[in-house]
Amino acid sequence: MTTAQLDKMRLELRRGVLVLAVLGSLKQPHYGYSLRKQLQDGGIDIDEGTLYPLIRRLADQGLLDSEWQQGEGRERRYYQLSELGSTLLAQLTDEWQHLNSALAMLLGGTTEEQQ
Repeated sequence: MTTAQLDKMRLELRRGVLVLAVLGSLKQPHYGYSLRKQLQDGGIDIDEGTLYPLIRRLADQGLLDSEWQQGEGRERRYYQLSELGSTLLAQLTDEWQHLNSALAMLLGGTTEEQQ
């Protein structure tokens, strides 16, 4: 497998978890840069060209509330989970935990017959 093919597979794998990561990070208010920094500090590197459209899409879907606040000499738009976003985060977290358990079993090579 070439490096380009591996990079494409990594991108596909990551794409599905970015929404969950962003929603999970927005339990507390963040503006774009602070959200990106928190994600990076947590091991999820996301570029601005991916993050900002994702935030806008989630806000348009009613999953995020936003407000302008003065901070460090300038106004910034802060985002936080809406009530609908909190509900979706709980549902996606349950789904993630179920999938993670199933994958751990598959990748670990154990099956129900072996247990």
